[in-house]
Amino acid sequence: MTPPKETSGRGRRDLTVKVKTARGRKASSTRWLQRQLNDPYVQRARAEGYRGRAAFKLIELDDKHRFLTPGARVVDLGCAPGGWLQVAVARTNADGARAGKRQGRVVGVDLKEIDPVPGAEIHVLDFLEDGADETLRGWLGGPADVVMSDMAAAATGHKQTDHLRIVTLCEAAAEFAFEVLAEGGTFVAKVLEGGAEAGLQARLKRRFTKVANVKPPASRADSSEKYVVATGFRGSEQD
Repeated sequence: MTPPKETSGRGRRDLTVKVKTARGRKASSTRWLQRQLNDPYVQRARAEGYRGRAAFKLIELDDKHRFLTPGARVVDLGCAPGGWLQVAVARTNADGARAGKRQGRVVGVDLKEIDPVPGAEIHVLDFLEDGADETLRGWLGGPADVVMSDMAAAATGHKQTDHLRIVTLCEAAAEFAFEVLAEGGTFVAKVLEGGAEAGLQARLKRRFTKVANVKPPASRADSSEKYVVATGFRGSEQD
């Protein structure tokens, strides 16, 4: 990496960090590294102790829709690396840090182990397994108030394929939410723009009183990702 350069004639620094292409490193990796080093959300995440820039996406979604309330029971599907868990713990008071506020419960599940997050209960679990919904109800001590997912399938580089794969994940997360959410609950999940999610959107509109599609400011401008925020779960009515 080359250090920031002085801007000629102005006595100011050009704060953009330049990354040289190293032997054996692909150009795409170099571009990713440069973007990371110059991303203000990455810098904020480091400064504020979050495990990734994605934490700010959840913060921005919750600031607008107010679903992470003190006392809420929250399930985070595909919780690695733990940034969303950190936000959920703080906002639901799952760590009991705010005296006089109801204490929530936050359970994260992932296919792999992750480092502990104070105030959250983390399990290795495939939420698609038979009986996973009952297992989670047991951990939560009741139905969930919020089911959220920031899962994304590994990118193939083919836009339509990637879109279909992430919509499939979102549909699976929604099916799970239908099983574990309490009436009035909220479902939050990442999708990609592309049209194939129309069927999912229709189902959510039947099951929830309000469905919003949001691209939070923390999402990169060149990304096609957006988030569906479905609030006011109607209960176990059939499609």
